[in-house]
Amino acid sequence: MHLDHVSFAAEHDGLEATAARLADALGIEAYDGGVHPRFGTRNLVFPLAGGHYLEVVEPLEHPATLSTPFGQAVRARSEMGGGWMGWVIRVDELAPVEERLERKAVDGNRTPPGQDEVVWKQIGIKGLIADPQLPYFIHWISPHAQHPSQLGPRNEASISEISIAGDRDRVRDWLGTEDRKPIPEIGIDWVAPHGAPGIQSVTFETAHGPVTI
Repeated sequence: MHLDHVSFAAEHDGLEATAARLADALGIEAYDGGVHPRFGTRNLVFPLAGGHYLEVVEPLEHPATLSTPFGQAVRARSEMGGGWMGWVIRVDELAPVEERLERKAVDGNRTPPGQDEVVWKQIGIKGLIADPQLPYFIHWISPHAQHPSQLGPRNEASISEISIAGDRDRVRDWLGTEDRKPIPEIGIDWVAPHGAPGIQSVTFETAHGPVTI
């Protein structure tokens, strides 16, 4: 399993303004990822090196925002002022995850302007809502060439570390592994939670050196 992307919920001034601040801080560009019609949300996507990406996502005035777990998670985080919402693990096989979590994955889709529709399945959002230190899981149906990291501008920035308030053993159990480093390509810094668990910061390697958001 590997990190797929990290999600940042739009702050009170909206999707574009939030993404602009991140672009300035990191020296990178985003593209319009389109609307998630099943979830009542939309996003802007910053492709990153290493097959990862940074998603900035906001809720829409849409029934799905209130009725789907992903829409609920985005809306709740944005109403709290925005910021880091979650991290997402890419898996090649969904069946073991579905069996472990005792539920089925749901379909996701969106169509970036001028691009083909991007489709995937995801599972674990309810776990993230209940315990924000937990990642959710994504399995891409679209080919690799349509992965969000492969579209849009070619940004050289990369994710080097995620700081998480929480319990590494709890997350390992959620991931279904006892591996000491289950996500090998990045570092994870575990800190004792002061208040709610979840992502505290993400550190990026950029053209101007490391930047922590």
